[in-house]
Amino acid sequence: MTTPLPPTPYSLLPTPYSLPTNFQFSQGSLQDYVDCPRRFQLRYLQRLAWPAVEVEPALENERHLQQGTAFHRLAHQHTLGIAPERLSSAVTDADLRRWWHNYLEHGPEDLPESRYPEVVLSAPVGGYRLIAKYDLIAVGPSAMLRAGPSAILRAGPSAMPRAGAGKRAVIVDWKTSRKRPRRRWLAERLQTRVYPYLLVRAGGHLNDGQILEAEQVEMVYWFANFPEEPAHFVYDTAQYEADEAYLTSLVGQVANLSNSFYPLTTQKRHCKYCRYRSLCQRGVRAGALDEIEDELELDEGFDISLDFEQIAEIEY
Repeated sequence: MTTPLPPTPYSLLPTPYSLPTNFQFSQGSLQDYVDCPRRFQLRYLQRLAWPAVEVEPALENERHLQQGTAFHRLAHQHTLGIAPERLSSAVTDADLRRWWHNYLEHGPEDLPESRYPEVVLSAPVGGYRLIAKYDLIAVGPSAMLRAGPSAILRAGPSAMPRAGAGKRAVIVDWKTSRKRPRRRWLAERLQTRVYPYLLVRAGGHLNDGQILEAEQVEMVYWFANFPEEPAHFVYDTAQYEADEAYLTSLVGQVANLSNSFYPLTTQKRHCKYCRYRSLCQRGVRAGALDEIEDELELDEGFDISLDFEQIAEIEY
């Protein structure tokens, strides 16, 4: 009788999957690749639906994600012009009611008046398309234009705006995370780099057909649990050029790995919050929900704030 061979570890199995030529990158998929190339492979190339939860208790986390989605829907409908009284009557969950109250009382201030909710923008990067869905983009006159013609004349000829210029574009992203992340962590997220970059590349139709300059763009994270502590990130040409080089390089890395092995993250402690942990032989039990807040403070900034980026890409 022939002795059966032991099962081959998953990491040693051949991987025939390659990056499709029509693959569309997003901030979420790029973040997955940066955090763990193997997770990118399993999730986006193999589309493997592995039967495991990401965090325990799973039902509590699922409820939080559902309420986060509901809040995004409320903000969307309010931006479209539905009266807040009408929307408030449908809010029954305590957390959602508190978030909604915070939004109405302490929402983002001084936003430009032309507002575009749920906008999708895309542009070619490194031979592939990069796509992003924005919660809200607000475009309008800068402070100088709002001050009126006399202020422009006092500032001199150099302040005279050309068509489409003299405006500012503010990206607003709603966050329902339990803890307010540190600014450093936010600055390192792919979302903070992809969203302003794509708005400059592909947002001209929101600016009277004129390409937006990087200096006209700002990104704001507004936290439903911390309504008076938004995070603001101004943009400029130097950052735009750095983002373009970085994103092009990152897409190239993924494309060049398409016929090779995608390595596992070296940060094994993060695997407890990944649904593929047992497949990769990195444990069986899911991480505890009440420990996520501590993990979020790690310098590595692994994507374990489970609602931080998932909701941004949900289609209503």
